[in-house]
Amino acid sequence: MEFWRSLSSNNGLKHRPLSLLRILRGLICLVFFLSTAFMFLVYLGPLAAGLMRLFSIRYSRRTTSFIFGLWLALWPFLFEKINKTKFIFSGETVPEDQRVLLIANHRTEVDWMYFWNLAMRKGCLGYIKYILKSSLMKLPVLGWGFHLLEFISVERKWEVDEPILRQKLSTFINPADPLWLAVFPEGTDFTEEKCKRSQKFAAENGLPVLNNVLLPKTRGFCACLEVLRGSLDAVYDVSFAYKHQCPNFLDVLFGVDPSEVHMHVRRIPVNEIPETESEAAAWLIHTFQIKDQLLSDFNYHGHFPNQGTEGEVSIMKYLANFSVVIALTGIFTFLTFFSSIWFKIHVSLVCAYIASTFFDIRPSTFLGLLNKASRKRNE
Repeated sequence: MEFWRSLSSNNGLKHRPLSLLRILRGLICLVFFLSTAFMFLVYLGPLAAGLMRLFSIRYSRRTTSFIFGLWLALWPFLFEKINKTKFIFSGETVPEDQRVLLIANHRTEVDWMYFWNLAMRKGCLGYIKYILKSSLMKLPVLGWGFHLLEFISVERKWEVDEPILRQKLSTFINPADPLWLAVFPEGTDFTEEKCKRSQKFAAENGLPVLNNVLLPKTRGFCACLEVLRGSLDAVYDVSFAYKHQCPNFLDVLFGVDPSEVHMHVRRIPVNEIPETESEAAAWLIHTFQIKDQLLSDFNYHGHFPNQGTEGEVSIMKYLANFSVVIALTGIFTFLTFFSSIWFKIHVSLVCAYIASTFFDIRPSTFLGLLNKASRKRNE
């Protein structure tokens, strides 16, 4: 009953009718995505995120980004080529070789997944990292991948999250490491009820009353900017809007909504953002005022200004990526079920290792261990 209720939510008819064929296709895609993710995690995760990390964190991250970027590309393939959702980019472009902080409105539960479509066009799919609520990090299989890709988990309680957030961010300050860090300052997805609460709070505290976004929570953004400011090339303000309706995960999985995803990108040089926390917080609130007006204009005109800044990804590129994932998954499946018992033991041991990532147990480099030992001897 809950399954069908979620499919019929969002007040109105879907862009495409839900059929038995769409349900079967979506379930097959989900099983395929989970099984390929599991095989990649079991056979390639320990090599990239475990063994290589003993020698170089930098090259471990690059290898992990490349390997799991192959798998992440399956999602834009689903969105654009299987579901036939149209992606329209506008505003400014994001250069391929920059370290950036992305801030966006959180219109629906799947906004964060659509960043992959932009990153796919820039060759940065494996470099994107998110600050996500902790419940998403506990998803079976997918949560394991999120940990290996070093997504940052938060409880949405600042006294708990601040030290963890700052510690995690401090590991991303090397300018040589590619980085797209995506942050949703609203802290939750937009609903009419949440909007009313946000407007009431804003009115009571002399803050701007917004209609299309929630009042942003500023402390997480300020912490990101404070820790990473010296290594970032720019901050990009991204605005999401949808036609025909805002989708939930099942809408996306079964391909019934949305018909179009619009992403407007605005570049802000880091040196234009104030350095003090109070001024940076005021800057973020003003940025969301601009975003609120931009979304109001979208609702009126049906599009963002300066459309067409990014082209489509060719079907051949998606199919080539898909073929590589299929081939590797086939090899790993054969090794697991039809080869030596040692591969079964390997799978069991790797599952134990991956489970340890929930406790954030990551190997240090040999050089790091030697430095620690040297400091202890000098104390």
